[in-house]
Amino acid sequence: MGDLSTHFARRVHLVSRENVQIRHNALESARVSANKVLFDKYGETGYRLQLCVYPHIILRENKMIATAGADRLQEGMRRAFGKPTGRAARVHDGQSILIVYVPEDGVETARKALDTASTKFPMRTRITVEEISVDEQAPVLVQAPVPAEEAEPTDAAEEVAPIVTAGA
Repeated sequence: MGDLSTHFARRVHLVSRENVQIRHNALESARVSANKVLFDKYGETGYRLQLCVYPHIILRENKMIATAGADRLQEGMRRAFGKPTGRAARVHDGQSILIVYVPEDGVETARKALDTASTKFPMRTRITVEEISVDEQAPVLVQAPVPAEEAEPTDAAEEVAPIVTAGA
């Protein structure tokens, strides 16, 4: 999210301090809250937000009946595979969850955004800041379009023959 074609000077990580599973709705909530803080400060082009984990794990639930006479209707743990109820991402201690790329003066805003996002997660986190050297710039995910006046002319346009219609 944000500007995918600009190089930034600082990289701020939200890092897990525990081994946990994070549900997909918690990841989405953290992404939205961090993006809102950054968007309000920088607009569309002053930052880049990257979510580093994906919820591959399928969560299942074997629903149990808790009323009188349920023992006649329910099979207990027989065929207890369960129905899918959601997805989760498995996160390990020391793994980055969110990364924000910002200019040099944007570290405090990025910290605030990641602190807001960390309240959505069910574990303790820490925030780390890195300076990005010139040769270790963030990868450009989308190439900026080249304006028409800067594009190189091709010889193919000159070689096109005029269209001749029959009977004209």
